[in-house]
Amino acid sequence: MGTQSISIITQNGKMKELLKLAAKAAASDSPILLVGETGVGKEIFADYIHRMSARSMNSIVKIALSALPTDLMASELFGHEKGAYTSAVNSKPGLFEMANLGTLFLDDIDDVPCEIQGKLLRVLESQELIRIGGTETRPINIRLISSSKVDLKDLVKAEMFRSDLRYRIDVVRIEIPPLRERPEDVEILCNYFIKRYAPNRNVTITEDAKACMENYHWPGNVRELRNVIQRASVFTQNEITINDLPREIRDNNPLEKIISDCTLCFHSRGMQLDHILSCIEYKLILEALRLSRGNQSRAAERLHLSLSTFRDRWKKYKENPADCDEV
Repeated sequence: MGTQSISIITQNGKMKELLKLAAKAAASDSPILLVGETGVGKEIFADYIHRMSARSMNSIVKIALSALPTDLMASELFGHEKGAYTSAVNSKPGLFEMANLGTLFLDDIDDVPCEIQGKLLRVLESQELIRIGGTETRPINIRLISSSKVDLKDLVKAEMFRSDLRYRIDVVRIEIPPLRERPEDVEILCNYFIKRYAPNRNVTITEDAKACMENYHWPGNVRELRNVIQRASVFTQNEITINDLPREIRDNNPLEKIISDCTLCFHSRGMQLDHILSCIEYKLILEALRLSRGNQSRAAERLHLSLSTFRDRWKKYKENPADCDEV
């Protein structure tokens, strides 16, 4: 998944539905709000929507609002005239003007301070602006895509975001799931990044390294996965093993945790062997269901069980859960 490509690498069902939604939304000029954790690929979605739209022949202009000091934000967005303030030695168009006839992507709009929100709303409502220090009204024609790390409704309740601005930008909402909720995407993303960072080598990933990465919770999402593969590609010639992964990923082994927990039960609670084995089986079924997002067919495949056998065992534990701590 890279900013240079209009494709989004996924085999997750929810992501595929979101791509269909994005393609439909791209056909209109309605404002789009992308919601998701840092690193899930909001900028990639913005690129995808722009290039699927009728404005694709024109530019998509992007700005990371969280990186801008408040005193520069208005100038960057709306432009300024020469002499508007001490350092304004020349006139400068803002990003709205630069994106005219194209797409403007406002990344991290949840970080926009209240004093800028009102100005932003006026420009979006009127489709025209006046540069700072100027008097000339300039019409603009843009497609707006915004992104947020949090639900803007929560910021509105906390009086940190204007409700009228939220209604203006939150017309089509696309909520991108974090990588931990789509473990089936980990392997294909790994393969994509290997080709990107080791294009001239036939680098593979061992099965235990794959399993370790699929089980990891990826707080940094796709961006974190990309960095892991980029680093591993530097230090390996042919194969990425579990030892090439960062410690926080290597140490995040659910199977080891399950066995460790049940060993503790054996010593501290005096559980008998058949009880411990039932506990392990129960936790493995729960873990397989978690990794498969509740899909019993996929969970059965992960455990190398027939679907009928899996269903029988899961039914047994649903009716009479094993007496052990939750995973």
